[in-house]
Amino acid sequence: MKHVRIEHDGRVVEGTVDGEVVRADGFEVNVGDVQQWLSPVTPSKILATHLTYRSRAEEYKMARMPSEPSYFMKPPSSLSGHLAPVVRPVGCRFLNYEGEVAVVIGRPCHRVTIDEALDYVGGYTVANDWGVHDFRHADRGSMLRVKGQDGFCPLGPVMVDAGDVDPEDLTLRTFVNGEQVQEGHTGTDLMFSFAYQIADLARLITLEPGDVLLTGTPAHSRPVEPGDIVAVEIEGIGRLENTIVQSEEPLPDVGEQPAVTAQTLHVALTMPEDEAERSVGVTS
Repeated sequence: MKHVRIEHDGRVVEGTVDGEVVRADGFEVNVGDVQQWLSPVTPSKILATHLTYRSRAEEYKMARMPSEPSYFMKPPSSLSGHLAPVVRPVGCRFLNYEGEVAVVIGRPCHRVTIDEALDYVGGYTVANDWGVHDFRHADRGSMLRVKGQDGFCPLGPVMVDAGDVDPEDLTLRTFVNGEQVQEGHTGTDLMFSFAYQIADLARLITLEPGDVLLTGTPAHSRPVEPGDIVAVEIEGIGRLENTIVQSEEPLPDVGEQPAVTAQTLHVALTMPEDEAERSVGVTS
């Protein structure tokens, strides 16, 4: 079953999608007539994994592959939905898409085994883990200003029940203005399975119903420009689409300001670190 949250006549309602029809709270509406798509879930926390796709690690030309995953968090205020704009802040040039599979926890999950972990999944949805790498120098690696800005976690448009999805046979593709730019397969490209990631996190953090785990992105995350339309498509789950817009509101002159550093170029463009350092005039 496919679950949605939408705004209809000024109120938020939950429903299901059957073909091209949304059924919610006693009414029906064609999917093309939905006034506003919302995130299909309302998590208490959003956890995200760094490098999980082999293609992404290889793209960075890493001397050795990660032996274990590492994680960061995005605030719930970063949530948005299908067709919502993604806003590039003033002074920033490196706003990158990252198409991802989002795992939604279905029941309280704490200290479970890898074999048990998928039993705690309620469903799956499509995510785009946006990041603006002009803030890569800020926050000591927490990624808060890079990945946590308002609207930087669109999900949806639907959440599909876990029983209707084979998590080890999902193909993810990302498109910019209709041209495919990313592709990954969870059965052949992931270094750390969804079950592994859940069990790893749940050793120390209780995962609660509705919590979201962003499971990483394949190779070829790149910056996009205002006006670009970015779509993430996962076979059997759905297609999430968002348009980039440029903010016209200057950032207040407080705290770290956007800057192009060697880390910006290394991550946003997968530029080799030594070349990135030379490009910004930094010496090793």
